[in-house]
Amino acid sequence: MGAITLSALLLPLSAAHATATAPRVTASTADAFGRVADAVFTDRTAALLDGAPTARTAATALKATTAGIRVSDTLARTESAARSSLHGTRSRLAALGEAYSAADTRVAVNRTRVTGQRATAWVTETTTLTYRRIRGDEPPTTGFRAHHVLTFAARPDGTWKLTGEHSTDKGPRQVNEPVPTTPRRTTTAAVDAPRAATTYPAPAAAKTLTGGPYDYAAMATYAETYWKNYNPAYRSFNSVGGDCTNYVSQSLKAGGWTPVTDSDEDYGTWNYGPTTQTDTWVGVNEWSWFTQTARRSTALANVYQMDVGDVMQMDFDKDGSKDHSMITSYRSAGGVPYVTYHDTDTYRRSVSSLIASYPNAAYYAYRT
Repeated sequence: MGAITLSALLLPLSAAHATATAPRVTASTADAFGRVADAVFTDRTAALLDGAPTARTAATALKATTAGIRVSDTLARTESAARSSLHGTRSRLAALGEAYSAADTRVAVNRTRVTGQRATAWVTETTTLTYRRIRGDEPPTTGFRAHHVLTFAARPDGTWKLTGEHSTDKGPRQVNEPVPTTPRRTTTAAVDAPRAATTYPAPAAAKTLTGGPYDYAAMATYAETYWKNYNPAYRSFNSVGGDCTNYVSQSLKAGGWTPVTDSDEDYGTWNYGPTTQTDTWVGVNEWSWFTQTARRSTALANVYQMDVGDVMQMDFDKDGSKDHSMITSYRSAGGVPYVTYHDTDTYRRSVSSLIASYPNAAYYAYRT
């Protein structure tokens, strides 16, 4: 959908007007749920756009009664704070030389459930952002697919109130998700690979993309082919911890990494079979340990040194345990890597965007 606001929506009424019985979610009500979700996520994304107003009265817009659905005061305040947070993300991006000129957000309602006076809606958000041509070498767009759960409470007149929303994806926050204001407490722990700097620009780290033992273009092609339409030849691990490293391993194999089935070293094997796979194939930390043991990768000093086929990992909380893996599928002439990944399935997200959304995370960059 385009840039709509909640105050402008005309939503159908619930079929359960002014009844004492438990309300029903009809097709028109489910459509209304989806349109409210679309408005919430479109408003968030709009806060990232270059030139977007910084003083939007989001709380007022969200509190306004639509034709059948109201947003709770608490959630309205939460979304107002979310927009303020995303303005901060936009400012950090601008400092790194990145901006978005346009966006498109669409929401599909996957299923709904009513329990007593409460309803739950599972929705999928698909958002595409257009990069503003600042350096002139940016790719056209970045995109992601995210999954959310919305909760609604029935009102006495038979209409609904949106009371809550949360993401169910296990990967990095999508770019239009606000940065938490109170990060979790971190602990100090030893790490097995050096952290990478996040300053731009970075010293040159030339990489030969063709003619060597690996086909890095094939890695990128694989990653960009299966970023949201998963390869049916492989099992998915979204429901059991996340699919990010499984997807990176598939991409590396497509570019020439050969499986290792026997080793005397701890975490020295790396392979995928018909019924099982090694922890190093699917585990974030285990993959790192394997690449260090087998010397399949070397650490880069700065994330902006990554090139096509290189891997970046993030430790969201700086607790010494890495949380997420992603592969570089594009690099601009100006020296900005763009990563593609599973878990909040995302295509060509700039490293700058991740740094702006996670200013307190630890980053690891691997030359593959």
